Amino acid sequence: MTTPKIRTLVVDDSVFMRTILKNSLSHCSAIEVIGSAQNGKEALEKIKSLKPDVVTLDIEMPGLTGLEVLRRVMREKPIPIVMVSTKTQKGAQMTFEALDLGAVDYVAKPLADKKSSLQKFQEKVVKAVQAAFSANRSRLGNRGQLRVHRPRQADIQCDGVVIAIGISAGGPATLHKLLPAIPASFPPILITQHMPADFTKPFAVRLNDSCQLNVKEARDRDELVPGMLLIAPGNHHLSVVRRGSKLCAKLDDGPKVSGFRPSVDVLFSSIAKAVGAKAIGLIMTGMGCDGSIGLKELKAAGAQTAAQDQESSIVFGMPRAAAETGCVDHVVSLEEIPEMLVRMLSTPVTSTS
Repeated sequence: MTTPKIRTLVVDDSVFMRTILKNSLSHCSAIEVIGSAQNGKEALEKIKSLKPDVVTLDIEMPGLTGLEVLRRVMREKPIPIVMVSTKTQKGAQMTFEALDLGAVDYVAKPLADKKSSLQKFQEKVVKAVQAAFSANRSRLGNRGQLRVHRPRQADIQCDGVVIAIGISAGGPATLHKLLPAIPASFPPILITQHMPADFTKPFAVRLNDSCQLNVKEARDRDELVPGMLLIAPGNHHLSVVRRGSKLCAKLDDGPKVSGFRPSVDVLFSSIAKAVGAKAIGLIMTGMGCDGSIGLKELKAAGAQTAAQDQESSIVFGMPRAAAETGCVDHVVSLEEIPEMLVRMLSTPVTSTS
């Protein structure tokens, strides 16, 4: 018995981009492009008539914009949507707004004059459509109903502690809900979020504006201090190293690990070595298995580990893979993560270094 293909509708006002998207998706035997639309009005009509499994949706279109189409779809009958945006600051901001509205994932448009850019785009759009298809349908169009509450005050241990978070598809909207609940008194937090290089800095700025933590895109040799949150720059691995008595960030543009740069496995592995039992590793929503290898290393070093549960994950791939290693101490909902972290930070640990 053959597996049904992912029936996909392509929406873009550019003939060139519609062609690129259709050709890219047609390279995957698991995906079938069932139609296309050149504007928002036509998109809504074809979504209703064709009932696609997934829609790729251009953000900036004349008339009815992609954001307006997204709002209507999520309000009336939510379906998985992948946004297609430009590699600009405006494109990044609109993309993050779309993710907050309920889009599952996004891809940035390729540079038309570079063959390598088109090849990378082809790979990314196929992965994004597959991630969208596997998304938790109960989370679509329902983002605003989930509330993450600030934890109760407690004696938080910050000395030498580092919190590391690995996250991918569904991550921007999830972090936008989680981080406002994290107190400024927390130890340093490092996040590897799979994201293009042009998007990580505006993403950090957006998160910084929404929470008490000092959020910024990581720079090489940044010293880790309480109240700081570092986002791995797109296209660079983020690691932690010891420089004398200090813990510092390290960036490199080495080969992809577990299919990604930045890679969660690289971050976790470095923290296992540099921090040991005082580390906390958390795997959240995302497709694939990046982070599972590093999580094993964290567990072997005596660190505390956790994964987001299936119900609150937009895409449960990475948390499921982590849980299947047998190295996850706690599987918790998004709502429970702040309190769980406080409990972990209130439990004295002894360094193995």
